[in-house]
Amino acid sequence: MGDKPRLVGINHVVLEVDDVEAGLDFYGRIFEFELRGRAGHMAFLDMGDQFLVLAAGRTQGPDGSRHFGLVVDDRERVRELVERAGAELLGGRGLDFRDPWGNHVQVVQYSDIQFSKTPAVLAGMGLELEKSPAALDELRDKGLG
Repeated sequence: MGDKPRLVGINHVVLEVDDVEAGLDFYGRIFEFELRGRAGHMAFLDMGDQFLVLAAGRTQGPDGSRHFGLVVDDRERVRELVERAGAELLGGRGLDFRDPWGNHVQVVQYSDIQFSKTPAVLAGMGLELEKSPAALDELRDKGLG
């Protein structure tokens, strides 16, 4: 190990929206989540040991290449709900969309990627999720599985 701190993970991501209530409505049409809390012009959407923040005050135009990835248990159902919510679907191999405020969101399936929640966190979220053989191989190759 070197003398620099190690990156360990992401605690939260903040998305700027014009209006928090509209953001909660939009994301609530696509995802099931519990509201962790609110503070000022922010709402905190619980994701087990992580959270997503919707904050009022979008200050820039639509995101281009800049994006973040959300992990879900059913990506194809998300696709249906994104279309129903009227979000702009973006091209590419996966499921990318732009929300009404220009945030570029990429949606990935939990079973297919190396990202992992501990069994205790999954149980606390009421989820029983498995990894694909390819994701398990990827984790083993890194000494993580």
